[in-house]
Amino acid sequence: MKKVLKNVSFVILLLKMCFIFGQETTTQKRIVIDVGHGGKDTGAIGINKIQEKDIVMDIAIAILKLNKELKKPLDIYLTRYKDTLISLSDRTKLAKILKADLFVSLHCNHSDNPNARGVEVYASKKQAKYSKESVFVGYQIEKTLCKAIGYDSRGVKFANFQVLRETISDCPSVLLELGFLSNWDESFYLGKPETLRTMALIILMELSNYLNAGL
Repeated sequence: MKKVLKNVSFVILLLKMCFIFGQETTTQKRIVIDVGHGGKDTGAIGINKIQEKDIVMDIAIAILKLNKELKKPLDIYLTRYKDTLISLSDRTKLAKILKADLFVSLHCNHSDNPNARGVEVYASKKQAKYSKESVFVGYQIEKTLCKAIGYDSRGVKFANFQVLRETISDCPSVLLELGFLSNWDESFYLGKPETLRTMALIILMELSNYLNAGL
């Protein structure tokens, strides 16, 4: 049976965001959102021909727009703002220069198995100061995303990805795989603007939850 996108109320999610941002934070925390791939590096290509680099760019821009609409926006920077190729080392250097309090890398998945599906999160395989916090924030984002959009949870995993390895000693860092472009259902839903907007809002909400928790 094909899994369908849940009927998510965007208004309800936005109201939750307003409540969260109504709470005071002691200091303004800085988030770097790493927008995967770009330029000649398309990333994964969906069976409906959508490209990973475009999907994650749309989500990142939606996060920025939603953030600006709120009364107390977070301090968010992107590693790229348009369709350009940025080296992995430059992405991590930006996080260090900005002294980011959180680093989140956005991606979509691909598999030779067309039935592979779901959201998974990666934390650095390297053990460092922010390892436990990375797993925590990654788990919270994945749990909320899966509940809201009806995707399978593939859990939090560990990898030696450069963007994680080079940031984990400076701040919590996670890499999000937001569904499989090789799966027809998920590629179809990732091609819908309302899906990307909902994902953006959930990610923003969970990042705010984490920072407001003062962890």
